[in-house]
Amino acid sequence: MDALIAIGSFLAVIIVLVMGHELGHFLTAKWRGVRVIEFGLFFPPRLFSIKRGDTIYSINAIPLGGFVKLAGEEDPNVPGSLASKSIATRLLVLSAGSVVNLLLPVVFFAIAYMIPFQTVVGEVVVQDVLAGSPAGTAGIRAGDTIIAINGKTLDNSGDVTRYIQLNLGNQTDLLVKHSDGTQEEVTLVPRWRRPEGEGAVGISVNMTDASVVTRDYPFWRAIPMGVTESIDTFVLFKNGIILMIIGTEPAQFAGPVGIAQLTGEVARAGINPLLRFAAFLSMNLGIINIFPLPAFDGGRLAFVLLEWIRRGKRIPAKVEGIVHLVGFGLIILFFVAITYQDIARIVTGGTLGG
Repeated sequence: MDALIAIGSFLAVIIVLVMGHELGHFLTAKWRGVRVIEFGLFFPPRLFSIKRGDTIYSINAIPLGGFVKLAGEEDPNVPGSLASKSIATRLLVLSAGSVVNLLLPVVFFAIAYMIPFQTVVGEVVVQDVLAGSPAGTAGIRAGDTIIAINGKTLDNSGDVTRYIQLNLGNQTDLLVKHSDGTQEEVTLVPRWRRPEGEGAVGISVNMTDASVVTRDYPFWRAIPMGVTESIDTFVLFKNGIILMIIGTEPAQFAGPVGIAQLTGEVARAGINPLLRFAAFLSMNLGIINIFPLPAFDGGRLAFVLLEWIRRGKRIPAKVEGIVHLVGFGLIILFFVAITYQDIARIVTGGTLGG
């Protein structure tokens, strides 16, 4: 049953994210007069197809993504080709999928806020402060209660972690209540690099008087909250990448098997966590696809931008095709390696992150 939940939830999320991404390419291509050869859900071999006009609509066997096959992606001599269109049109069509994936989280988060959900609320009390840390230097003491960060009232200890991670390297104001009842606003800067075993500000916290409350919001409040949550998620994603690059956090990757496992675990927690997880995955897909890597949308965008920089002088279509083909092969090898790692972790009873 757990396996069925994981597979079913994974497929549902992937279909929504992939369809959104590929529809972005498909609709902008149709709008700008680019001939669409095939719109495919999942990867070949093909299971079912139907042709309408010049376009084949297919459902394929390997549930790892989807594709829109456009006429002449690198060759401007093909009738109705993408490559024959203006630089502006090519940039629009190639970026549209990632744009949709970056907008979908707003929808997911807004729906999540409208559906009744439970959250833990309580006072966040500082349990320990490390000497010489940003918190210690700012004057925070064990026993202090953190009321707000940058003017945002805290619900629970998770909010502390979230707001600190959002403000790495930036001046951050904490409103604290001391044990004598007085309140003080202190300023510190969360660290990108910190000593091993220490956090960004050097405190540990716990919660007192914790209780579970049920919340939901009308759509006119949920939509702006969804926008804010999406922006915060983007910042957290960006900061996470930086932390991995500078070596503060270990690099972790998950392939389709690992994501399916994690999707199943989230789905068992309820529709609200699943919507939030789908928003996070969509944000990941949108950002990663825009990276300038061969065979990705970003790789194709890089060639268009290079043409613009070279004042209209194109890279030969054959050269670009070879670059994308080699890049695609390397991506497949990477996914095979990650999938092996995912399967090995599941077999040994491990989970992502540990």
